[in-house]
Amino acid sequence: MTQKFQNKYRIASARLKDWDYGSNAIYFITICTHGREHYFGEIANGKMQLNAIGELVQKEWIKTPELRPDMNLELGEFVVMPNHFHAIITIGKNKYNTCTDAMPCVSTFDKTKNNKDARHGVSTFGAQSKNLASIIRGFKSSVTTVARKINPKFAWQSRFHDHIIRDFDSYHRIEQYIQNNPASWKEDEYTSP
Repeated sequence: MTQKFQNKYRIASARLKDWDYGSNAIYFITICTHGREHYFGEIANGKMQLNAIGELVQKEWIKTPELRPDMNLELGEFVVMPNHFHAIITIGKNKYNTCTDAMPCVSTFDKTKNNKDARHGVSTFGAQSKNLASIIRGFKSSVTTVARKINPKFAWQSRFHDHIIRDFDSYHRIEQYIQNNPASWKEDEYTSP
């Protein structure tokens, strides 16, 4: 349902209500190209063959933790597909998500253990920095700047999909999905524009 803000229609947020996306947590993200155009390469024999823009996407994603060392980021499994990108990223404990009385600690599971504990943090509506959206915004911007020199029509879809990974089983299932994505391309919902 569309809502009005400052007398203009806007699409409601796809983010989980009352979750602080700067929290120490593990996230599964999917980012699509605009119109699901195939800008990143092609699948051949069940393997992704990256073109120049696809290689750029991969390179920029790998640089993400070094560009934001203060956020204590850790990259998990990821894959660049012809028209979308899947990744697991952990926002570690850092000075922006430390515990206070106003902001209790967020407990996440340890992916090396089979424990099942994740609690919601307290939503904050301050500056949108040092959180998942700011990471994605910076990543998309850096890719777009160079990609448009290769193909001036390049564009991302305006939003991204996220899922907060709450337990080991979910982590493992998502990790397997990412690893198998090129081989299952024909059945993938993102295959065609």
